[in-house]
Amino acid sequence: MQLRAGLIWLVVASLLAMTLPNSTALADDDQGSTAAENTAPEKETSLLAQFNDKMFGLLFFDVAFGAIHVDEIDRDGKPVLEPDGKQKQKTIAIPFLVTVLILGAIFFTCWYRFINVRGFKHALDVVLGRYDNPNDEGEISHFRALTSALSATVGLGNIAGVAVAIVLGGPGAVLWMMIAAVFGMTAKFSSCTLSQMYRQVNADGSISGGPMYYLDIGLRKKGGLWGSIGKVLAIMYAIMVMGGALGGGNMFQANQTVEALTSTFGVEDLSLDRARWGIGLVMAGLVAVVILGGIRRIGAATSKIVPSMCCLYVLAAIFVITSNISQLPEALALMVKMAFTTNAFYGGAAGVLIKGVQRAAFSNEAGLGSAAIAHAAAKTDEPVREGLVAMMGPFIDTIIICLMTGLVVVITGTWNSPEVVNADSLQGVAVTAQAFGSVVSWFPLLLTLCVTLFAYSTMISWCYYGERGWIYLMDHFGGAGLRTVVVFRIIFVVFVVIGAVNNLTNVLAFSDIMILSMAFPNIVGSIVLAPLVLERLRDYWGRYTSGEMKAYK
Repeated sequence: MQLRAGLIWLVVASLLAMTLPNSTALADDDQGSTAAENTAPEKETSLLAQFNDKMFGLLFFDVAFGAIHVDEIDRDGKPVLEPDGKQKQKTIAIPFLVTVLILGAIFFTCWYRFINVRGFKHALDVVLGRYDNPNDEGEISHFRALTSALSATVGLGNIAGVAVAIVLGGPGAVLWMMIAAVFGMTAKFSSCTLSQMYRQVNADGSISGGPMYYLDIGLRKKGGLWGSIGKVLAIMYAIMVMGGALGGGNMFQANQTVEALTSTFGVEDLSLDRARWGIGLVMAGLVAVVILGGIRRIGAATSKIVPSMCCLYVLAAIFVITSNISQLPEALALMVKMAFTTNAFYGGAAGVLIKGVQRAAFSNEAGLGSAAIAHAAAKTDEPVREGLVAMMGPFIDTIIICLMTGLVVVITGTWNSPEVVNADSLQGVAVTAQAFGSVVSWFPLLLTLCVTLFAYSTMISWCYYGERGWIYLMDHFGGAGLRTVVVFRIIFVVFVVIGAVNNLTNVLAFSDIMILSMAFPNIVGSIVLAPLVLERLRDYWGRYTSGEMKAYK
């Protein structure tokens, strides 16, 4: 009874927090970057804002405790002086959560013997369907599981967040993004293999899986105190993924889609409210059509939307790059050189590294465990195989798409243009749009289309993530998860409209906190369960390399 009462309190508190009043915007939200990248959130009087401030301090406290300093200079390389004429110094913070994410990714990469490198070709074969067995238990194919997961990560961060990282961290941030993504591939492998190992088949044949289940079931099987620890971590994760789904995975996407469409097509203030309502209602309808059909319909939709939008964006980026092909060698050299810069404007090499790693982690969500929820539904009887498929996510999201954005912004010189440098506020989408528009005047319209598609696909995948958290929690009440999941879906659709017509900055900051907080229970639990995954990996890889494992196509 105490557990059930606690669950009820947590669910109600989370939903109430999502609807509390709010006011001013957090800058990075409007830039397509996560609110968590703010180092100094504005002080507010509301309880939600105070909670956000405390959580930002907890998640992003400096693990170096202010020990890293550089001489502060301006963009022109001139020293910034204190009022007394002394050289002003800048502290380079190493955020706690970013440290957890990157150290976790490095641990998994070493523990699984660099499976991200040696398993890459085999993973590609699996994605292409050569090992798909239609008789395996599950709901969707390997490819559709990958596109469903990608649709939640490929989005505004790839377009706007990368531009913000380059402007604030210099072109060298792109190289650190690539390096972080290579290690992040193994973090995805770990969580998605676990999601297959401990997934649950529901009464209607649907699949529920993800960190909630492997934290609960996996740690419980270890016995003793681990069972209680696993239950607490799983409940925390389920609440966080629900909060993140309603906010960052829904309202933020709807809000930014409205902003992109109204600004691109020059909607005047007098018509803005009607445009917001119109766009919100249309998006809500389109989201409802897909999510009410469950993961099968989500997988079918994303298997068409994600490859199309990725190809469209990459082709447009390639056109911009080839139009400036003579500057490509210089741009690549600049990225490498400035990754190890001593330029104090960007915080030196440490500052550039942190900005790149931070942007990569927030772009591909490696270590957060969210993608494991989609990959749990894949048709396979080989958990390791789905883990290999999942690790292609950071490769596509960051090493391909984010690199394209980075090259476009650097090669066109937009990152260092007077319009960006002298702007009162940094708008990531505007920076990328300026880079695209420098080659073809109507390319910003194409970028708006990409933003809209990215946002839409993100919403439908995050609804699935949130509803799995709902099912996990409600199953503690007489197995009511499946019977009541339509309630969450209806709430989700309503929140699309709320996000479109309102300025919900504190709520969005809260939801970002929920999403980012998912990393801690996921990485802790995954490390504890890592020996079991390694055992499965050795068995699978031995059968694959010996030729015992045959492809179906």
